[in-house]
Amino acid sequence: MARYDSFFIRATVLTNALVYNQASIDLGSFVDALGKTVMRIHNASIAYGSPLDPLGAPTTVNNATAWQLTTQSQTALVGPGNRSTISSGKLSVISDGVLGIPAIITESLDIAPQEWTGGYLVAVESIFLGVDQLATDLVDEVTIVLECTVETMTASASMALALSQQ
Repeated sequence: MARYDSFFIRATVLTNALVYNQASIDLGSFVDALGKTVMRIHNASIAYGSPLDPLGAPTTVNNATAWQLTTQSQTALVGPGNRSTISSGKLSVISDGVLGIPAIITESLDIAPQEWTGGYLVAVESIFLGVDQLATDLVDEVTIVLECTVETMTASASMALALSQQ
């Protein structure tokens, strides 16, 4: 069994009504492309802030809170096809449309580092957790917990990776 010393990075972003909101996650103490140090994300776990309360659930039929982790600052959700996307997913709630009682609740990871054989290699000094939602009262915040390791690369390889992620 392979042994590696992993550490965890946590970040929370508040949902901002129906407007995209993001938080920067500083990786400067782990990543230095010129110094040949990069970070590998092995796992990403998501927690949604306030628990769904059937009495306070929105009466809108389709609701969603979507999130993304990217290597570049964004002004809106960009999706898994964007080259800066590390991971993304959403919480979807379908309510009855009358009382706002959730009928179907699903959570999905569109892409996640744990789906890749070796995780996701990051060579930029900041990554960004962004959130947007369809209903103002679905969740209050989204928190991500990343399991990471630090490793070294050649200077040219780490710089090439850093430039491709900006």
